[in-house]
Amino acid sequence: MIERFAERLAEWQRKHGRHDLPWQQHGPYETWISEIMLQQTQVQVVIPYFNRFVASFPSEEILASAPIDDVLAHWAGLGYYSRARNLHRAAQLIMQEHQGSLPNDLDALVALPGIGRSTAGAILSLGFGARGVIQDGNVRRVLSRLFCIAGDPSKSNAQNQLWDLADTLTPDSGAESKIHTQAMMDLGSLICRRSKPNCKACPVADDCQALQSGSISRFPERKQVKQRQEELWIMLQLVNANEETLFIKRPSPGIWGGLYCPPIGVSLNQLAADIVNTKQLETEYVGASKHTFSHFRVRIEHYVASVNSADVRVGEWCRTERFQKGVPAPIQHILSREEIK
Repeated sequence: MIERFAERLAEWQRKHGRHDLPWQQHGPYETWISEIMLQQTQVQVVIPYFNRFVASFPSEEILASAPIDDVLAHWAGLGYYSRARNLHRAAQLIMQEHQGSLPNDLDALVALPGIGRSTAGAILSLGFGARGVIQDGNVRRVLSRLFCIAGDPSKSNAQNQLWDLADTLTPDSGAESKIHTQAMMDLGSLICRRSKPNCKACPVADDCQALQSGSISRFPERKQVKQRQEELWIMLQLVNANEETLFIKRPSPGIWGGLYCPPIGVSLNQLAADIVNTKQLETEYVGASKHTFSHFRVRIEHYVASVNSADVRVGEWCRTERFQKGVPAPIQHILSREEIK
């Protein structure tokens, strides 16, 4: 194993790591919120969302008692909305089963919705100052290169090796573990980047097997990504005499579950029949926008029609600029004409 790895990494982190992120120097609640937001999302994107979220929901109790529509409204634009629903449900379970505070036990944390082994380790380490082992994308990349771990890092064989290494390298002391956890995250984010890693600034470059063998670009091995399918969605924006738009809550679970959109479907006639009970609706084509999800792409064609509010018995009417509930960012862009092509 690498000699004095944790000590060398801690010294580098103190001098060059990140110390001013808004969730640092706080407790386990803020750590939990930040770690969930940082799943699949970059730090600079998360910061303003985190600040608004904890200002509105500063504790487990307040989050648990908040309407899910309010929680999703604060999440709109971050994507992967199941994270917000899991946060809300987990907060309710914390109130019911853990006396209103996040548990400081690995198994109890992992049992909560949306918290996996690595997120639990981060909460223990960064939030509680206890020993916690993590293996997020940054850590996997660092370890894969340091030890030339072959195979897809998301598969069980490589995963087992990476967890063993992460556990072995993590100090036993809670205080040292906290520094180590942040240092591993910082090393992967700032130095051992996916592309153009800054190996000259790496505190453990001399021990990196991938660097010494000239094979940095090979690690970690890339997943075999299937070609994304493409779908066509029709969005029918119904507008009443007061220039209000009809918003309908999307089913949960599902894409954008729990958020609000104008009616979306695969057929303009079917939407008209389902929502306004007519197939003779006069519509105007406004434009189209493309959006990419993790596994497929969609082309969203935007149509507008004027209707009598009395003919529609579902949803909520509101001017688009005043609607306060959660709207998916791509839909918000379309409605504000920012993404129409």
